[in-house]
Amino acid sequence: MNRLQVGKSVGLENDKRYTCSFCKDKGYYLEQVPDIDEEGNQRKWPNGKDKFYETMKDCTCANEKRSNHLLKFSEITEEFRKVNFTDFVIEGKDKLIQDAYHCAITYYKNFTGIKNNRINSISLLGQPGSGKTHLLIALANNLIMNKQISVQYFPFVEGFNNLKNDFNKLDEKITKMKRVEVLFIDDLFKGREWPTQFQLEQMFAVINYRYLHHKPIMISSEKTIDELCDIDEALGTRIFEMSKEYTVLIKGNRKKLNHRLIGLE
Repeated sequence: MNRLQVGKSVGLENDKRYTCSFCKDKGYYLEQVPDIDEEGNQRKWPNGKDKFYETMKDCTCANEKRSNHLLKFSEITEEFRKVNFTDFVIEGKDKLIQDAYHCAITYYKNFTGIKNNRINSISLLGQPGSGKTHLLIALANNLIMNKQISVQYFPFVEGFNNLKNDFNKLDEKITKMKRVEVLFIDDLFKGREWPTQFQLEQMFAVINYRYLHHKPIMISSEKTIDELCDIDEALGTRIFEMSKEYTVLIKGNRKKLNHRLIGLE
């Protein structure tokens, strides 16, 4: 084996030490960029050669690492992390289900431009089994993996059970729900006919904070906006104001609207 072949062999072995052989796990790489003058022409060195300058760029692996970190932070279960829009079949489905699908897609496409606005949230409401959770989980996964947006998943019933079981961490968990970039509350006010005073107080504190600071929420609920207002008018109107351009109410024939997928919603 000649020296060149040995060098190639050693290089390949060295690459195996890194998760990303391109940047060698630094998370960035250096790129030569043409040095352009004010008139759009590339500058030259005294010897006549084209002039370049070196700039640092993020490697694609850096975004992948951040996305994977955000996915763990989100508290989305392993099973739900596999859910995507492509899994949601709308062919032959009721128009309301198709409307919910297109609403979630449109929200995702517009997110970057609306995230700091008053109307920056999405609510899928109504019929159980109609695919609300699937669509919002798919939306959350895409925000995390493709836009590196931090999302926290809070399933209403299980979430409050966990809060009660670990009361010492209540303030920490509520603070996280207030400040995360996007909060997804799944099945808001599901369970008993009327939420407890504790549930209502904590939900209002979280949603009011996010309302005041223009921080997006994603809501799925069997309740309509009117029913949410009946429970607490201030909370219901805030949800409506934040999501009124991205709200779909799925109501009608139960069998016709059942889009339930195993393990979802």
